[in-house]
Amino acid sequence: MSKLDPFLDALKKTNADELCIRVGERIYVMRSGRRQDIGREPVQSTAVHVFASELLEPDEIRAVRDAPRTLRIVHGDDPLEVTFAHLKDTLAVSIRRAATQAAPDPRSEPESEPPQAHPHAPPPPPPPPPAVQRDVAVAGARATGAGRAIDELLREMISRQASDLHLSALSVPVFRVHGEIDFLRDRPPLSGEAISELVRPIFSEKAKKDFEEKNDADFAYEVPGLARFRVNVFRDRNGVGAVLRQIPIEIIPADKLGLPQAVLDLCSLSKGLVVVTGPTGSGKSTTLAGMVDFINKNRTDHIITIEDPVEFVHRNIKCLVNQREIGQHTQSFKNALRAALREDPDIVLVGEMRDLETVAIAIETAETGHLVFGTLHTSTAVSTVDRIIDQFPTDQQAQIRVMLSESLKGVVAQVLCKKIGGGRVAALEILLGNTAVASLIREGKTFQIPSIMQTSRGAGMVTMNEALMTLVTKKLIDPKEAYMKAVDKAGILQALKNAGVPSPK
Repeated sequence: MSKLDPFLDALKKTNADELCIRVGERIYVMRSGRRQDIGREPVQSTAVHVFASELLEPDEIRAVRDAPRTLRIVHGDDPLEVTFAHLKDTLAVSIRRAATQAAPDPRSEPESEPPQAHPHAPPPPPPPPPAVQRDVAVAGARATGAGRAIDELLREMISRQASDLHLSALSVPVFRVHGEIDFLRDRPPLSGEAISELVRPIFSEKAKKDFEEKNDADFAYEVPGLARFRVNVFRDRNGVGAVLRQIPIEIIPADKLGLPQAVLDLCSLSKGLVVVTGPTGSGKSTTLAGMVDFINKNRTDHIITIEDPVEFVHRNIKCLVNQREIGQHTQSFKNALRAALREDPDIVLVGEMRDLETVAIAIETAETGHLVFGTLHTSTAVSTVDRIIDQFPTDQQAQIRVMLSESLKGVVAQVLCKKIGGGRVAALEILLGNTAVASLIREGKTFQIPSIMQTSRGAGMVTMNEALMTLVTKKLIDPKEAYMKAVDKAGILQALKNAGVPSPK
């Protein structure tokens, strides 16, 4: 069944003139000039690309950026015109009833010959290009049957607004929707061999070699016009398994992410180290992509990203952006970071500061007049500072404290929380590298940093408990969710009590 069928049916049932699918709005119909919403939730950009991919080839979807595209389709007995266009830099779909032309009456008089044009008259304008005829059922079959077999699961994943697809041997496919596991009970369990057959066609050469040697591999895969996916393939006791995480094609701008002004101010720095931290799946990549996109639109600099794999793809807007992938374009983070110093960068993004040498070069790069963004898998801002320092041998830690105190400009620690009513929202802990914080880092008194954060709210600093309480008071998350996500459990319980909120325990 085509993904468009329910909406084509809705157009017919409501006897409407037009049905519109636009990013950020609920699906609606227009009837006699009046709008009627028929969707429950605002449409995401990936959902619009799912609809488009049923009727357009990937290169046709890309061409819509330059000019709208109209197709004539038949749904049941109804001729329809589907127009794809870009509105506010996002793909939009409009479905209208096609104008029908009455057949000429054979008994009518033949039309007289058109008058001859004056020899000096300008030539008439060319007729508009006819709409392309296409059948919805055929287009739907092409979208699900062509290409690779795993694409069908990925399209369903996007349509259900899932963030991850889990393929585990002897289990049915599993989606993660709004942070929760959802088993596809209507599908049969997959064997390890079946999963291997699904993922083998999408392996890169390096990933194939890694999997043969190490029994796990990381790489990126893209379904043109739909989304990019970060892929991990592994072996466990039951056989081959895989996890595919969605990376939206369109980067979410900083304003739509709701990034605080203190975070946006970090994007205006000329040098220093900014670290975005959080557990796996907390949205670090999305936040960093939003920050890089903000820089790309507001500065005129050279940005180099070093990632494993490349996730969000940045176009050159005001900045020149070079994106390098570990294993494809360079051997390691540390090699690429050393090379970056000779590539005239203004801003360097290090996808993961995973070893001592990478951290050391990142700090050195920040000290030499570059703005460096990096990520770590830590849960709080204070633990981030400690993690960076503790990676070094004891005899080097005093020197690293001095270097870090001068170069660290900010730490953004985040966690994703389940929203009331569905979806997820990020709670952001923000540490800014002011004079007081630098002094505590230099003196080895990082345990006192939370006190500085609490007294520096006016400067934009926020503790995790304060961020969680803000979401609770705005009724975006449940108190129990705040308690579950808090690191300082006693502190969040006291904050909830002070706010008159019943204990979630």
